[in-house]
Amino acid sequence: MNVSLAIEQRRAVKAYDRDHRMSEAEKERLFSLAMLSPTAFNIQNWRFVVLDDPELRKQVRAAAWDQAQVTDASLLVVLTADLKAWEKEPARYWKDAPEPVRDYLVPAIDQYYRGREQVQRDEAMRSCGIAAMNLMLAAKEMGYDSCPMDGFDFDEVGRLINLPPDHVIAMFVAIGKGTREPYPRGGQLPMSEVVIRDRF
Repeated sequence: MNVSLAIEQRRAVKAYDRDHRMSEAEKERLFSLAMLSPTAFNIQNWRFVVLDDPELRKQVRAAAWDQAQVTDASLLVVLTADLKAWEKEPARYWKDAPEPVRDYLVPAIDQYYRGREQVQRDEAMRSCGIAAMNLMLAAKEMGYDSCPMDGFDFDEVGRLINLPPDHVIAMFVAIGKGTREPYPRGGQLPMSEVVIRDRF
């Protein structure tokens, strides 16, 4: 499947075959592609929490307005980000770069993020959003449907997954074999309204 087709055919699917299991090879392929998602300064701040435990999934479903895809999808990923990834051995993000590049970028990471908590959080959300799209498009290419989700109690899910205090939850992505066609698209805005030339 080409990228354009995957974009056109990817929809938020809510109903999944609860008996379908993804292979470990398929999961590894999905995450290897998600991990190619770009992040500022290459800090790779996303963390993909895969919920395998059926009991935990039931508890998370209760915290997610009882949405069936939480338990029925083959794969449920809680996309989280390490807000302090920028200061955790930042040299490792550039270990394979030429020395002049490494010498410039590693100190720049600290200069950019230190003391700027909102920037750290904004970066986490951007990074997770990009990774989520990669996950969903890769899933579509592999014959799977997906659903990005933010309809849940973030604090309760954080408690259930033992979210570290320096991490934040961005969203869920449910992936699996859809059992119902999605509803027709609700209505796209015209390009003239959403594409702005130079200035508002």
